[in-house]
Amino acid sequence: MDSITQAALGAAVAVAVVGKQGSVKKAAIWGAVVGTLPDLDVFWNYGDDLTNMLRHRGETHAIFYQSLAAPLLAALICWWHRQRAYYGRWLLAVWLVLVTHSLLDTFTTYGTQLALPFSDYPFALESIFVIDPLYTLPLLAGVALAWRRPVTGFRFNRWGLWLSTAYLGWSLLAQQWVLWQLEQLHPELEYQSRLVQPTALNTLVWRIVLVDEHGYREGFYALNDGRRPIKFRKHTFPAKAQALKQLPEAQQLQRFSHGMVGYFEREELLTMADLRMGMQGNYAFEFSLACHHNGSLLPAEVVQLDKPYQMLEMWTWAFRRFWLDTRPLSPLQVRSQPGC
Repeated sequence: MDSITQAALGAAVAVAVVGKQGSVKKAAIWGAVVGTLPDLDVFWNYGDDLTNMLRHRGETHAIFYQSLAAPLLAALICWWHRQRAYYGRWLLAVWLVLVTHSLLDTFTTYGTQLALPFSDYPFALESIFVIDPLYTLPLLAGVALAWRRPVTGFRFNRWGLWLSTAYLGWSLLAQQWVLWQLEQLHPELEYQSRLVQPTALNTLVWRIVLVDEHGYREGFYALNDGRRPIKFRKHTFPAKAQALKQLPEAQQLQRFSHGMVGYFEREELLTMADLRMGMQGNYAFEFSLACHHNGSLLPAEVVQLDKPYQMLEMWTWAFRRFWLDTRPLSPLQVRSQPGC
């Protein structure tokens, strides 16, 4: 999730654990700080664009490493505030803040490697968008009221945690409802990989992607669509997609994205994209993969194409789609791409 949400969750968890035994303000501040620490891995450079993507939400999001770091962070906080008597309470708070950060990230699409160093499997429930105000606002309101009313405000903080958690539960139920509708309305569809995820900033309009060896279908279902058939758009992979799939970089992305990889042709440049991040041909993570000259396939440096991320445009489109306006999202312009 976004940094504001993770800070709000960290503050709410810390206030719930430490607040009455210490200071609401100290708990909220430290909870917010610790809650954002795992995402500092975005500043680490692992050598190339693809590896940077695959290693995000890695070691800093693994429960094993978080459990090793929690005692040190708790000791630092206790030393800073001279509160050695509260070490056990701070240790529990810090550990819960770190772990809930990672668990919340698993509800999104990206993929969180919770089980490192024992497994690098990227867990992703794909039931909530990376930014969703309906999840974040109860947390912010609960912490704010606890801050203003240190004696009586704890119940508001608890309510914020309960409401945000209930919203996560709702997202899973809505996702299963859309999946059930897909199976009921289109039992004839065949695919190798399937994705059902919410569109930007909401859980009312859902995106469905079905991938097979020749291409992928993309459709949308709003919760008020009822029994209307889902309209899918078919996207066909380039003729050389089968050869591209054998490249090591493509196989790495294939595993990380649970099979949701698309292949595209941009003049002589062949690219691959994670179909989970973006929609309607506009994907945040698209990488150069190979070049074709006179029928030959030549390896290319794997570099991420420079594109704007259409957050506002995607949310505006989802709002229109809920009211049955099916005009497609306008295509984005690539700022730069490697040549062949």
